Amino acid sequence: METRRALLVDAFTDEPLAGNVAGVVPDAAGLSDGRMGKIAAELGASETAFLFDAGDGADERIRYFTPSTEVDLCGHATIASYAALYAAGAIDAGERTLRTNVGDLSIRVDDDGTVWMRQNAPTVEPVDEGELGADRLGDALGIDPAALRDVGADLPVAVASTGLPWLVVPVNFLERLGEAEPDAAAVEAISDEYDVAGIYAFTFDALDAESTLHGRAFAPAVGVAEDPVTGTASGAVGAYLRTADAFDGEFPEELRFEQGHFLDRPGHVRVRVDGDEVRVGGRAVVSTEGELTLPEERDGDDIIEA
Repeated sequence: METRRALLVDAFTDEPLAGNVAGVVPDAAGLSDGRMGKIAAELGASETAFLFDAGDGADERIRYFTPSTEVDLCGHATIASYAALYAAGAIDAGERTLRTNVGDLSIRVDDDGTVWMRQNAPTVEPVDEGELGADRLGDALGIDPAALRDVGADLPVAVASTGLPWLVVPVNFLERLGEAEPDAAAVEAISDEYDVAGIYAFTFDALDAESTLHGRAFAPAVGVAEDPVTGTASGAVGAYLRTADAFDGEFPEELRFEQGHFLDRPGHVRVRVDGDEVRVGGRAVVSTEGELTLPEERDGDDIIEA
C-alpha cells in the first residue's frame, strides 16, 4: 500500500504541545482532493498543509485543509511547514516564494528558524453598528455586551483581511474575553453573513508585559471551534490596528500577539505592518513524525489506516 510521510508541528511556539498544531504532508504529489480531506481528518489538526512542487515562478505550492473543508490560506500551517523543512535541512535560510490559492506570497526563514510570511495587501472595512451591534455579538460570543460597548467608541468592529477575512471584535478586559462561551451556531451565522472565516476577539489587557494584545479566534464556519494561535487573523488584526489608529504616536515597528492560553496551548505571533506590507512571524517545533498508510483509492471508499 502507498505511504506518505506526515508530521504534526506546533507553530508559534518554541515548545512542543503548545502553540497551534498543524498537520504537514511534505510530499503531496498525486493526492486527490478527497484523499487530502481524509488525511486532514485523520491527523485531526485544525489545518493540514499539503506541499507540492510549484512549477515556474514559485518554490513551493501549499494547499490547506481543515478536517471538513479546504481553506485558501492558513498562517500557522505555513509557519509550521517552513520551520519543519528548515529543521530537516530541506531548505536553507533566506527568501522563498510560496504559491497558494490566494496568490504567491513571500516567505523568509531566518538563521534561528523564525519563519516570516508576507501576507496579501490588507483590506479593513468597519461594520455598521446598526447592522451588527454589541448585543448580537455579545450573545454569539458569550461575552457581556457591555465589555464590547466600552471599547466600541474608539475601536470599531471590522472585517479585516490579508488573504483570509476575519471579523475583528475589540473587548475591554482579559477577564471578559476569558469568560467567552461562544454559541457556535450564532458565530457561524455571523461568519456566513459577513463572508469571514470567523471572529477574532481581542483585548489590550494582555498577560505578558511585552505583548501588544491577547486574542481568541472562533471559526466554527470552517470546522474550528477555537483556533489556539492564528497567523492569518494576526496579520489582519495588525492591519486593522494600523487603520484604526489604535496607538498614540508612531505605530510600533513590531507587534506581539499572545493567544491560546485559555486552551492550554500558549503561543505568540510577531506582526510587522509597513503600509501595505504585512508580515507574521514565529517559530515552530515538530512534535510527531510518522507514515500514513493509504489503501487503493476507490470511488466512495477513501479510508485511511492510521
